[in-house]
Amino acid sequence: MSKKKKLLFQTDFSLAKTGFGRNARILLEYLYKTNKYDLVHYVVGLNYSNPELERTPWKSVGCLPDNQQEMQELQKDPNVARLASYGAHYIDRVIKEEKPDIYIATQDIWGVDFAIGKKWWNKITSVIWTTLDSLPILPTAVEKADKIKNYWIWSNFAVKALHKLGHKHVKQVVGVINEKEFYKLKTAERNSLRTRHGIPEDSFVIGFVFRNQLRKSVPNLLQGYKKFKEENPNKKTFLLLHTHFSEGWNIHRQADEHGVDKKEILTTYICKACLNYEVKPFTKQDIDCEKCSAQKSQVTTSPQIGISEPELNEVYNLMDVYCHPFTSGGQEIPIQEAKLTELITLVTNYSCGEDMCVPEAQSFPLDWSEYREPGTEFIKASTSPDSIAKQLDVTLKMSSKERAEMGKKARAWTIKNYSINTIGPLFEKFIDESPHTNYDFSQKEEEQNPFYEMPPDLNEKEWILHMYHNILKMRNVDESDDGFKYWLKELEKGAEKNGIENYFRQVAAKENQKNQKVDFENLLGKEGRDKRILYVMPQSIGDIILSTSLFRSLKEQYPNHNLYVATQPQYHNILEGNPHIYKLLSYTPQMDNLLWLEGSGDHEGYFEMAFLPHLGTQRMLNYVHNGKDKIAYKDLSYETAQ
Repeated sequence: MSKKKKLLFQTDFSLAKTGFGRNARILLEYLYKTNKYDLVHYVVGLNYSNPELERTPWKSVGCLPDNQQEMQELQKDPNVARLASYGAHYIDRVIKEEKPDIYIATQDIWGVDFAIGKKWWNKITSVIWTTLDSLPILPTAVEKADKIKNYWIWSNFAVKALHKLGHKHVKQVVGVINEKEFYKLKTAERNSLRTRHGIPEDSFVIGFVFRNQLRKSVPNLLQGYKKFKEENPNKKTFLLLHTHFSEGWNIHRQADEHGVDKKEILTTYICKACLNYEVKPFTKQDIDCEKCSAQKSQVTTSPQIGISEPELNEVYNLMDVYCHPFTSGGQEIPIQEAKLTELITLVTNYSCGEDMCVPEAQSFPLDWSEYREPGTEFIKASTSPDSIAKQLDVTLKMSSKERAEMGKKARAWTIKNYSINTIGPLFEKFIDESPHTNYDFSQKEEEQNPFYEMPPDLNEKEWILHMYHNILKMRNVDESDDGFKYWLKELEKGAEKNGIENYFRQVAAKENQKNQKVDFENLLGKEGRDKRILYVMPQSIGDIILSTSLFRSLKEQYPNHNLYVATQPQYHNILEGNPHIYKLLSYTPQMDNLLWLEGSGDHEGYFEMAFLPHLGTQRMLNYVHNGKDKIAYKDLSYETAQ
């Protein structure tokens, strides 16, 4: 029997209540049941050994360090921390440990593009499976297209846009749905559900399942609902907003502004203690649970704590119509879930909504007007409240037979295009046709360079980018990057360049040390460690000038050794041409560690002796001694006296 192929799948945790997470669970369950592959889930946002990862039948490892000190170091730079949370920090380690034949990363493009260009990229079968939600297409997604052999997008509108730009190899692969989890309940079950949650059987319930983000058009929905109510004043109606009320939009404030009765706004509460859920009007977060009597244990649903898929199916079945207004989106999985429960769906006809508004999808398209997002200038959709009101009215006036026929067609279309039983075999075929890799996983990635000498006369923007590109080797960072913006703002607030540069060098040094890299050795001569001395004085001008008085003395005492001096690059010009110095080095914080320099245990070190007077003169005051010590350093005026 041939060896199983190994798939490394990078995305949200398969038990997370997010679109990426649920997609991962359904797909990995499908592949696991085939018993054909070794599966490793590389989980974004969780630490490497998180106990939650043990709950999956396949191997799951996190992308963040278990060590809290290492985490704190990452968090000093927002860009480094953000990329680490998506998987950049440990990706090379996990690739080397797991040795996958196929690597698939599914996330927003900025959460996966750090893998592109790695030494192993395209040496193993690599896939970027991403979401793009706005026009014009994000420049990064366009610039990287030629480097991505297997470039899969969740929505067709983005595929068409990339094809127009000449990237014909890009194709649509949608996120998957398990149709067995979402279906229409029988009328008696539905009525019983409504009774349980205190919703009148004859009321008209408009539903929206969403993460409470600003791109979900809650104000537009409330305005449309208000217009619809004005046209149907005698009909008992509700808005069921299955979301978290403590993030994003202040829904009650918006309701007051638009004249919507807050008692008509229902939401889903879940108890953190007993995990029972209720659909009822929102009052506040952290309320007492009537089921188990736990105090302040009921909260509105969120990715951190949510209801199960069978319970979510019940929530959809409380609705008469599903309305999904949004500015843009990658796929918007709740729309497909609503269709599987045979609901009429109202969808903004922009971005991935275009896929939902083709005639076969059986949706009612919602009109929109264009606006531009500040900063990015992406085209975004402002959904028309008049269109929402109009389509709600059309749905209300449809006969039950018309709704049922339209709902059945919508479910059939969704199963045909989004079901795991449709998409799963495509993944099987792709994996089966991909070769076993013969890549040598022992190869080293490009080393970060804590000793890189920064060129002079760079302006602030060039200086920040130069450090990212040449010290941290993060070639993808540009002026749109969060880390770049953060450091530019720090400079504007008066932060010292020296401190920032030292931080970059420290990050690079620790990364290299973590990966057991020895690029420091390449900066030194061939004489061997037992013929080297290092003198460290990072700054400042006065201390460095005073230090020169010691160099002749050091050379006289150790004539067979080469003297290396480490200081910050901006002070090198003070020491250039000094006849006693063999070589100047750029100081990094790692040089504060004497055992790293001179050796300890299995680490041989780089110098026979290293002198670190800066620790006593610049870091911690330890040389005053009330002026009564008789330490016999040679006279500091030695050099000048000669």
